[in-house]
Amino acid sequence: MTMPDPWELVATLRQSGTDCVVVTVTSVRGSTPGSLGSKAVVTSDGLVAGNLGGGRVEAKAIETAETMLREARQVVIEHCWNLQRDVGMTCGGEMGFLFERIVASPPWHILIFGAGHVSQALVRVLSTLACRMDVVDVRSEWLEKLPDSDKVTRRQVGCFEEGVRWLTPETYLISMTKGHATDRPVLCEALNKHPDLPFVGVIGSASKRAVLLSELKEDGLNQEARDLIRCPVGLPIGSNDPAEIAISIAAQMLGEFRS
Repeated sequence: MTMPDPWELVATLRQSGTDCVVVTVTSVRGSTPGSLGSKAVVTSDGLVAGNLGGGRVEAKAIETAETMLREARQVVIEHCWNLQRDVGMTCGGEMGFLFERIVASPPWHILIFGAGHVSQALVRVLSTLACRMDVVDVRSEWLEKLPDSDKVTRRQVGCFEEGVRWLTPETYLISMTKGHATDRPVLCEALNKHPDLPFVGVIGSASKRAVLLSELKEDGLNQEARDLIRCPVGLPIGSNDPAEIAISIAAQMLGEFRS
């Protein structure tokens, strides 16, 4: 089986939030199984791309890279091994290696409550970007309509607020459930658990915002948390078409994420 190109895989790993080590053969002397400039990519799952010549020296290089990942050691380490003395091989050559640990940024996580018409369009827009989405709904028939993508995870729950379990302090939250009555408990629980979320958007109108904020105040949610809520979510562009609303929401979110 042909392994993927190392640099293409590194880019993919970084986008997915997976740390890796790129191992490069920097010197060879005498009889060695690997060639100068050979590269390999190692994750916590082991060798995922490239090769260093195989055998014991490759196994030792993979083990070294895995240790770097496990211990979060310095980004760049250089080793020069005598293959007989340091690796236990019969050939007496030497190989030098450069180990570069590449720390990936956590992927942009978006938690969407509701899988209705606007959500269906929004997920399709966001699927073209480097992100990871969890979509929460009580209705299996709507979740099944979501596109098949490794960026999208369907989460069926008994009530919408159960989906708050997938929230992290860095998550972008969008609430577009079946209506106001189901948005309210989601926002209350989410902002009580994580009062400093970077983005909290709610589909609706200015009048819905006024009612929602008043009710959340009654629920005991503090002013700082209530001020985070963007309702109506999305830039003031387009019409009420779900696709156009989705584009306006995605543009607003992306603007915040990249600012």
